[in-house]
Amino acid sequence: MEPEVGDVIILRKGEISYEGIVIPSPKKDSIIIKLSNGYNIGFRRDSVKIINVEKKQKPKIFSEVKFEKRNDIPEISLISTGGTIASRVDYETGGVRWLMKPEEIFFMAPELSDITTFRNISSPFQIASESMTFECYKILAKEAAKELNSGSKGIIITHGTDTLHYTSSALSFMLQNLSKPVCLVGAQRSPDRGSFDGSMNLICASYVAGHSDIGEAVIVMHGEMDDTYCNVLRGTKVRKMHSTRRDTFRPINTSPLAKVFMNGKIEKLSDYRIRNDENEVYPDIEMEERTAIIKAYPNFNPEILDYYIDKGYKGLVIEASALGHVPTDTINEKFSWVNSIKRAREEDIIIVFATQCLFGRVDPFVYSNGRIMEEMGVIYAEDMLPETAYLKLSWILGHTNEYFEVKRNMLDNMVGEINYRIKGDKSGL
Repeated sequence: MEPEVGDVIILRKGEISYEGIVIPSPKKDSIIIKLSNGYNIGFRRDSVKIINVEKKQKPKIFSEVKFEKRNDIPEISLISTGGTIASRVDYETGGVRWLMKPEEIFFMAPELSDITTFRNISSPFQIASESMTFECYKILAKEAAKELNSGSKGIIITHGTDTLHYTSSALSFMLQNLSKPVCLVGAQRSPDRGSFDGSMNLICASYVAGHSDIGEAVIVMHGEMDDTYCNVLRGTKVRKMHSTRRDTFRPINTSPLAKVFMNGKIEKLSDYRIRNDENEVYPDIEMEERTAIIKAYPNFNPEILDYYIDKGYKGLVIEASALGHVPTDTINEKFSWVNSIKRAREEDIIIVFATQCLFGRVDPFVYSNGRIMEEMGVIYAEDMLPETAYLKLSWILGHTNEYFEVKRNMLDNMVGEINYRIKGDKSGL
């Protein structure tokens, strides 16, 4: 009998047998199965012998989960937005799809019922994180503030990892007067994989949200490749640094705020804003949409800058090289940025430089081209990450576009986004 997608089969190639679920193959002359360890393996159809075919595998459907309210453990809220952590295996396509209900996420970590009780579970949208927009950030900020002001001791936001650090940065600025933990958490590996990291990340985030004295927006994710502990990382000083590693999120120019272990132990590593359950959170969600990040690179034609000027953009964050450099003394004048930067400033466009090195800071007073840019009115963003500078500038421009006010606010260390002294062990080397 010829196997179909979803069938459980045993096949043999040479002396080795393989058992798994048939998933779609892009080629008619090949067959792909998903093994029990979650990995896929493919073969030329004429190179294997089918030994056994069993009934079609049905997608795993989770029954409804109802957690009873408990008075002996902290009450938090969960906001589900999508991503790998909020997915399940779809045997019809061979991939993963979003969970049908946010409550289904608790099947990944039943231990949560003994750590915290849930005041509310909501899912304002379900999208991949690369599809996030400022509108999504506004929805999340309002939802988080509503829950915190209604009595939740903390928030968990499940989210795709690709742009998790953008969202953590945006919420850090939007959630004014925040003094409870808002924990953003995701997963690098899908739930069909033996190396799925979402369960541990959720458990650690629950301890932080319900039991810690942290009062900031943070990312809680694996601190090592092994299931040893999770790092608690300030939302404005963190970045995804690897496409697949489970410990992809790393602190930049700083230390983690804390380590959190599966048994609930929380080890403080650096200073943070202390929890104050009496404060009321205000969602200040005004954002300027006409902002962008632009990377400086060799042979960059400043006509690209002119495009943004002509389109009426209000602010540009430049990922400048090293200490904050862009081409000024080029052999061919058309590649010099001087005229385009000058034009941008004449049209009151705010220009911010952040280092594309990520580690370290920008400084306009070391080389002459930096002084040229500073004299034109470029704002040098200290050691801010380019992504953080982008979200901060967008948020500030949502409130004012007056140059000196914008500059003052950009260089004000609002939520720990600037580290004025970087110790050697935080250099990334």
